[in-house]
Amino acid sequence: MKKQRIATLLCTAALLLCAASPPALAADRSAACYYPVEVESYTAGDFDQPRIRKVYQLSLSDDPAGIPTEDFEEYGMTFHLMEMTRKDEVGVDTQPLTKTITTDSATGDLGEILKQLAPEIEVETEDGYAGVLKLDYNSVQAEVKGYKTSTRTLSASRTYPNLSDADLSLVPKTVTEGGRTLNLADVKWSSAPDMEGEDTVVRYTATASYTGSVSSRHATGYTVKADYTGEVAKTSCEIVTYTAIFGCTDVPYHETDTSTPQDSGLTKTDASQETAPASRNGSAPSTLLSVLGCAGGIPDLFGERFFNSTWRSDVYSGQNPYGESAPQHSAA
Repeated sequence: MKKQRIATLLCTAALLLCAASPPALAADRSAACYYPVEVESYTAGDFDQPRIRKVYQLSLSDDPAGIPTEDFEEYGMTFHLMEMTRKDEVGVDTQPLTKTITTDSATGDLGEILKQLAPEIEVETEDGYAGVLKLDYNSVQAEVKGYKTSTRTLSASRTYPNLSDADLSLVPKTVTEGGRTLNLADVKWSSAPDMEGEDTVVRYTATASYTGSVSSRHATGYTVKADYTGEVAKTSCEIVTYTAIFGCTDVPYHETDTSTPQDSGLTKTDASQETAPASRNGSAPSTLLSVLGCAGGIPDLFGERFFNSTWRSDVYSGQNPYGESAPQHSAA
């Protein structure tokens, strides 16, 4: 009964140690919230000390406390945080834009129209984009707004001398002027005596007026359309860049002695225990196994010693530990 009670107490102690270890393991296994977008290894200083630069990009709503800043091991060395910088990245969003303008012109001559158009214009959109657009000369077009018909009167005069009589039949009824046909409108006569031999005759001169009209259609005005093209941009700050610099003060390289090692006086078991590195994150599981091993071995040791002491006391007292009387021997 006494041996069973001691074994029960030892098992209870081992279970209490196991129950206390998970919080420590959970604390060591906490994971970082963010991951770096860029990692760079380099050396700095007069002694070429190792450095690791980690770049994180967060939004304005992200909490930078989630950036890992704990010490870590890399290349067999321990790195710790030296500095962290913050930079607000100014993001520029660009997009192409074409704006068509419409204006009026009194003429349809392209040369005159180009004089009326600005070579470039400044624009700003409703969603915040701004920039300068340039005139696309190949896009300029002029369309007639409407037409108007006008009539113009033409006139011409002709003189016909030395007519024998003031007779309209002697006067042409139409004439051509500037490619236009004009009709006889009026005739004015004049006369003068003339000698033909010994006779005196009267000669007539006709001054005829011709009139006509010409109609033409012309544009009342022009509507000019032209495209201005270019690129507009909108600036915004939506990204925050954090740069964490980790440094290591350990000597990056160690010289190794290739000669025969001297006996340090330690046994193989002692040497392995001395040189075995302790893992930072894996120490808890090893300790847990050691505690369980000790908890199982201690009752066995205690039980063996208790049994041996009891058996020896029974032998010395002449009692058989198995419940039988010890044989009696006579003296020789």
